[in-house]
Parts: sequence; C-alpha cells; structure tokens
Amino acid sequence: MVHGQGTRVGFYSASCPQAEFIVQLTVAAHFQSDPAIARGLLRMHFHDCFVRGCDASIFINGTSTEKTTTPNSLLKGYDAIDDAKSQIEDVCPGWSLALIFLPWPPVMLWF
Repeated sequence: MVHGQGTRVGFYSASCPQAEFIVQLTVAAHFQSDPAIARGLLRMHFHDCFVRGCDASIFINGTSTEKTTTPNSLLKGYDAIDDAKSQIEDVCPGWSLALIFLPWPPVMLWF
C-alpha cells in the first residue's frame, strides 16, 4: 500500500520530469475558472489520507468505494485530477494515479 512516504517537490524528476509542471499548469487552469477548486483539492487530500493513509483510494471508481460515499462524492476537484492524469499519461505512459495525487499539497502552495 502506498502511504506517500518520502514524496517531495522534485520526487518524480527521474521518472516523469514534466509531471509536477503539468499538475501545476492544470491546477492553475482549473483555479482560473473556479477558485474553489483549491479548497476542494485540499479537502480531497484530507479525505484520502484520513481513512487508511494517502493511497489515492479516493479515486477508485465503483459502487462501494471511498469515491462514492456521500461526503466524498460531493468533493470538488475530481475533474482537475482526471485532466492532469490524462495530460501526464500522454507524456509518461503508465503513470499511476496514486503518484499524481501525492504532490498536490506542494503544488497548491505555488499559487
């Protein structure tokens, strides 16, 4: 299980050097159209980490998953995550959604 241990700005510089920049640009674009996205992404990070550690389980689709529970289904930001993931997969095929979620707090501080 991934718990986000050891992640930091620059963590993906060897595996996908553009990842953090893509995430930053994607969040900035979503923030421009809806500033509340920042609050939503921070809440999403909290909800993911609170249950069983920071494992990105909040993004698993299905009928009985963390994503579909009432508090989590109302979170703002899933579209920004999906957008960033899609853009990163174009540049770095095989990219894990668990990996994309971990650097969001430092990215949020770049605003």
